[in-house]
Amino acid sequence: MFGTLRTARATVRSLRIYYGNKARAAAMDRLYSVFVQSGDLVFDVGAHVGDRIASFRRLGARVVAVEPQHAMAGVLKLLYGLSSAVAIEEVAVGREPGRARMLINADNPTVSSVSRAFVDAARGAPGWESQHWTKSLEVTVTTLDALIAKHGRPAFIKLDVEGCEADALQGMSRAVHALSFEFTTIQRGVALACIERCKVLGYTRFNAALGESQVLVGDWVSAEDIARWLTELPQRANSGDVYAVVE
Repeated sequence: MFGTLRTARATVRSLRIYYGNKARAAAMDRLYSVFVQSGDLVFDVGAHVGDRIASFRRLGARVVAVEPQHAMAGVLKLLYGLSSAVAIEEVAVGREPGRARMLINADNPTVSSVSRAFVDAARGAPGWESQHWTKSLEVTVTTLDALIAKHGRPAFIKLDVEGCEADALQGMSRAVHALSFEFTTIQRGVALACIERCKVLGYTRFNAALGESQVLVGDWVSAEDIARWLTELPQRANSGDVYAVVE
C-alpha cells in the first residue's frame, strides 16, 4: 500500500496528529454540526487519512470520501472500507473529467497536489521551507457534478485539494446547501476565485476558520466582506477554510 518508508512514516504521523486529540475532535464535531445533520450525505474531497470522515460519521452522516493518492486511499479503506455509510473514490476533482499529474510530497502527503502553481507558490515561501515534492503519479480526475450524479446531492461539501479548489468548483453547476474550501495565504487568488464562483452559484453567507482551529472567526458576512478579510489577512496566518451557505 505504501510506496516508500517515508510515505509510511508520514502517514503514521498524520494518523497520530489527526486522530490522537480528543479536544480537537470535539471542536470539529461542534463546527460541522452547524452544517451537517444525522442522515445527511457529505462529500469529503481531499480526505487524506479521514479525520473529517470520522467527524461526519459521529454526526450521523453518510460520506463520500474522495482521495486520489493510492496510499491515503488505502488507509481510508482500512479504516472505513467495511462501513456501508462510507464510499471511497480514489480520484481527484477538477473542472472536467480526465487525467492529471499529481506532485507528491512523500514526507507530508497532505500537501500533495495536481496544481503545479500551488507547488511553485509553496517552494521557498515562509513557513513552507521544509516542504518538498519529489515524485509524481498520474491520477484520474472527475467532477463534483459527476460525483453528485453517482452518489446523490450532498448537504455539505468539504474541499481541501491544495490549490485546486477553484477548478473543483468550476466542475459543479448547481449549489448544494453548504460547502467549505481551504485557502492559503501563498495563493489568495485561488480563494478569491472560489468566492467569485460561490457568488455565481448563489452562495450568500460566508465565514471562515483559521488553520486547524475548528472555530469560526466571527459573524456570517457577505462575499465582499469575506474577500476583504482574506485579502487583509497576514501572510503568517498561512491557511484555513472558508465556509459558504445558501440562504
